[in-house]
Amino acid sequence: MRIITYSTAVVIWLLATVSLSAQDANDAQAQIDYLQGKIEAVQTEEKEALKDEVIAINDRLDKGEITEDEATQLKQEAAEKRALNIENRVVIIQNQIDLLERNGSLNTTSTDNFELVVFSKGKVLDFDYTPKERKYDRRTTSDLVLAFGLNNAITEGESFGDTDFKIAGSRFFELGWAWKTRVFKNSNWLRFKYGFSFQFNGLKLTDDRFFEDTGTETVVREFGANLDKSKLRNDYLVFPMHFEFGPSRKIEKEDYFRYSTRNKLKIGLGGYAGFRLRTVQKLRFDGPDGNEVEQKQTGNFNTNNFAYGLSGYIGWTGMALYVKYDLNPIFKDNPVEQRNISVGLRFDVD
Repeated sequence: MRIITYSTAVVIWLLATVSLSAQDANDAQAQIDYLQGKIEAVQTEEKEALKDEVIAINDRLDKGEITEDEATQLKQEAAEKRALNIENRVVIIQNQIDLLERNGSLNTTSTDNFELVVFSKGKVLDFDYTPKERKYDRRTTSDLVLAFGLNNAITEGESFGDTDFKIAGSRFFELGWAWKTRVFKNSNWLRFKYGFSFQFNGLKLTDDRFFEDTGTETVVREFGANLDKSKLRNDYLVFPMHFEFGPSRKIEKEDYFRYSTRNKLKIGLGGYAGFRLRTVQKLRFDGPDGNEVEQKQTGNFNTNNFAYGLSGYIGWTGMALYVKYDLNPIFKDNPVEQRNISVGLRFDVD
């Protein structure tokens, strides 16, 4: 934890008080190598911080300090914060790299070895860094994937305007990791993106209704009292695959080259397949004594154990408009088929 704390302090104070001392005034490339390594360090630090936060939230949940809904909300907020942290911090570092590539310096000298000095509350933290040898061609990279937005279902034979679910109240959340591989050796216009994601699809019924599993099908019933909350959530582990295409910029150096898609349009088309981890229905209402009652029902609710569908995104840099549609029905034995659809924002921190 001490190393992580020092590393985090370095990044927080980097904008205000960073001094790079170097021995060779003619080698700007060493600074670029250092900053490229810093991008990977930023991603690692934020992922470790997210892991610590999730562990802390789970501890609070186990102790009964928070409910499962609150724990899920806190995890979602933590994941969104860390993803945005990575995106913002990488932009800062990438701007410095662009300055070095264009001007050859950041108004400082450079060498193979750097001393990074950070001043914090009268203390000096001194770090020495020696850049690692850079791979000439990195064809595969990896990044965090975060998506969230509105969720609903398309019912067979009905228009979307007749949906049984609350438009704004039904939401989805996705968190995962993806690898991206350049398809062609000498071109980056087409990339293959693949990985794994945890998807959480929530559906909130309208008009004080809830789902009931009769054993042969899942039906919607009237609750008979005012429901503050009626939500069915399906949790999945899926394996997305997309072909991503769009322009990129080639950066060529003496000992390596890279393709950059920063500030470029990205389009991804593909799909996903996986399996259901859990289904839970949550009901909240006022009891006869006036106290709030919350019920959590866990079961399969006649839902399909496997999920597969189509998905796509279109975006700029690290943010995209994201759509996914399940080809499998939500309920496997219902006479009328309903299929899940999600629309929202996707953040790929690459």
